[in-house]
Amino acid sequence: MTATVTVGEFSRLTHLSVKTLHHYHEIGLLAPVSVDASSGYRRYGTGQVETALLIRRLRLLRMPLPDVRAVVEAGEGTAREETLRTHLERMERELAQTRDVVASLRELLTPGRPVLDVEYRFIPPFRAYGVRGQVPRDGIGPWCEYAFGRLGAVTGDIFATSGATYSDEFFTDDEGEVLAFHPVPLDQPPADGVELVDLSGGYFAIAVHSGPMTDFDRTYGALGSHVAEYCEVAPGPIRELYPIGPGDAPDPADYRTEVCWPIQRIPVLKG
Repeated sequence: MTATVTVGEFSRLTHLSVKTLHHYHEIGLLAPVSVDASSGYRRYGTGQVETALLIRRLRLLRMPLPDVRAVVEAGEGTAREETLRTHLERMERELAQTRDVVASLRELLTPGRPVLDVEYRFIPPFRAYGVRGQVPRDGIGPWCEYAFGRLGAVTGDIFATSGATYSDEFFTDDEGEVLAFHPVPLDQPPADGVELVDLSGGYFAIAVHSGPMTDFDRTYGALGSHVAEYCEVAPGPIRELYPIGPGDAPDPADYRTEVCWPIQRIPVLKG
């Protein structure tokens, strides 16, 4: 047997504020069973308590309202389970990222400058298959998955280290040209879906970033500071080379990325 209660009583039953219940009514997420035409007073059914508690828990898990609506409207079944599974997986990824950021922050607050091994290398010019795009900084992850997926589909067993170049605007404007590339022989024919590009040679100061990208900015900061202090910067985009990337190792702790900063020449360091 179900009964109807006032919005205030329903608030006590569900731990949802009256303001929140009014909002859920306005957006059509949780409507009262009746609204008095003259007074506007809302009444809810006790049979709605379970739905209200579900909504409350999903919002505590920071599920977006459109997804909450999909769960509520799906009822019992595969669609509901799929929406919940997708959100929980997203939360697990966010939790892992939060843990990485906390660990990185603790390291950042530890006194002392990070130890950085810098290698100087001349990289000769080479030909590569490339995928180019104007990429926002906060979209670089999905774009790289797309771009390197395309490269992997056409390079097959061509053994080489993939990489990418990043324009100055990518850093200064939070959006700029990125070129994902995979080196190929000089006589490599064109392929559908990618372009043949010739990358120029030059000198680079190179540092290796080990592990996930959470504190990637620290490697950039340390290498860029080293270049500013000891080298002459050369024009041209920064390159990244990926000896071990997501396609090579399932654990981000095993990733290895070479950050290549263009310089005019190999410096002569005293001492």
